[in-house]
Amino acid sequence: MNPILHSERLILKVLDETGAPETLDYVLRNKEFLAPWEPLRSEEYYTLSHQKRLLANDYEKYKEGGLYKLWIYRRDRPERVIGSITLNNIVYGVFLSCHLGYGIDGKERGQGFMTEAVRTVAEYAFSALGLHRIEANIMPRNAASLKVAEKAGFYHEGLALKYLKINGIWEDHIHMVLRNEAIE
Repeated sequence: MNPILHSERLILKVLDETGAPETLDYVLRNKEFLAPWEPLRSEEYYTLSHQKRLLANDYEKYKEGGLYKLWIYRRDRPERVIGSITLNNIVYGVFLSCHLGYGIDGKERGQGFMTEAVRTVAEYAFSALGLHRIEANIMPRNAASLKVAEKAGFYHEGLALKYLKINGIWEDHIHMVLRNEAIE
């Protein structure tokens, strides 16, 4: 069974390939809005077959414990994806850490949905997965994303130069961290 998390206004769930029509609708609606914050996408990315493959791949990684990609829905509109949030590169052992990534529908921004989703997923990562650190890397020019991380309790740990290739350009990223204070 796919995990489902709930917050006050949101439903967050892992999808398998049967969710491809919903994710395709989301990526098509937000193609231009998300482009400055994501890797370059081929036209194939915006097809149902490609979304099915991505979801199947993500679901396999979820079953192996290395990735939790949750798709975000509003409780009052549970049929429509409004974003995604991902715990990836999950490492156990002495590290107990992961990377966090997230994106929101351009028409849903500024309402606190992403902050709510980040807090919900962080609580899950710490309580259910037993992780010690969640690391988010955010471009300095992405003020909205930095605000989300800060409101969720992340702190600035450093600057990674030319860290990720976003929209065809190697971008600097601010390294933000949230630690699980319960296992300090």
